[in-house]
This record gives sequence, structure tokens and C-alpha cells, in this order.
Amino acid sequence: AGAVRAPLSGPAEPPARCVCYGLGRFGRCPAARYQLAFLLLLLDELRVPPARCALFDPAFSAREAAALRALGLCLLPENEEGKHGVQGAATLFYMVHCGKALYNNVLWSNWSPAALSKLVIIGNSFRGIEERLLSRILERDYSYIAKVLKGVEEVALPSHPHYLDTFNDTSVHWFPLDKLQELSPEVWDFVEEPMYQDCEDLEIIRKGE
Repeated sequence: AGAVRAPLSGPAEPPARCVCYGLGRFGRCPAARYQLAFLLLLLDELRVPPARCALFDPAFSAREAAALRALGLCLLPENEEGKHGVQGAATLFYMVHCGKALYNNVLWSNWSPAALSKLVIIGNSFRGIEERLLSRILERDYSYIAKVLKGVEEVALPSHPHYLDTFNDTSVHWFPLDKLQELSPEVWDFVEEPMYQDCEDLEIIRKGE
């Protein structure tokens, strides 16, 4: 958990709230239980009260939802598809191994220098996404990830031999205001909502599915 605090020890505003997507069936899956344990450690390390952490995963069972509430955490009432704004408060998005569309939707929902500078994402490496996808597909299907690459700082979580599959390819991402302000003004003009109509491998459960 201290590895997450390190890159946030500079001018970045410490998170006041947390949103967690895609945790998975922690009642059945050991990797999901480790990710939940790490989330609880993070909240303690960053001094974010559990009541200010909201979670959503359409896979949660009734018993898992009850367990999360017993831990003092909150459940989002509906599938936002990752379209969640920071609401003026520094916010940690905990999204380990989520689909690219979820990251893209979080960025779209906060598409301004003022909002993005309050955002921290723990999830799949954006640089890794850039390396694995053809540039034309990245720009067509996940344009907000593509446009923000020059405005993001990224630090990989330290690897641990016991949790290689649990946190592999996981990085801490934050968006310094000075870097965002260096981007071309045209970057901020296009704010069309992502629809993914031509996306062949959409890694997201849509609202209503």
C-alpha cells in the first residue's frame, strides 16, 4: 500500500473518496480476495473512510454484497459503465484488471484538466495498453486513453512472487495539472460519449445486460 502513497506524496491532492469497479467474485476467487484485501489496506493507508468507498461489479452475489456492507463499504445502485465523475473531490479509482472500455469511460466522464488532475487510477498499465494495441484501434475505440497518454504519470506496482497473477500489469496512474495544460487545446474540444459500435472485443458488461 505504501507503493501507492509514494507517487502521490508530491503536489497531488490525496484521495478523499474511492470508487472500485470489477473486483469480481471474491467469495469464490482467491485473486479477487487478495484484491479486496489490498483495497482495504489502501483505504487505511490513504485514510479514506470505508463509507467513502463505493463498489460495483454485476457479478457480486447477495452474500458478497452483504459482506462488503458489513465491512462498512458502499455499493453503487446501478451499472454506471465506469461513467463516474470525481464530483470535485480527489478520487481513487481502483480497477485492477478491468476492461479498456471502463478506463476509457472514466476518463471521458472527467474530461477536463481540472477533473483529471483530481483522479488517480490503479489498474492495467496505460503504456501496456498502448504497446499491445494497434494505434488506429486505440484511437478509434479508446480515444480518451490515446489522447491522455502524454498527460499521465504512471508507476508500476512492485511485483511480488505470491501475487504475480493478481496484480500483474497493474500501475498507479495520475494526471498532473501542468502536464494536462501542456496538451493541445483541441484535445479538450472533443467530448463525444464513447459508444464502441465498431469494437470487436468489448470487455465491459453494458447497462441492462
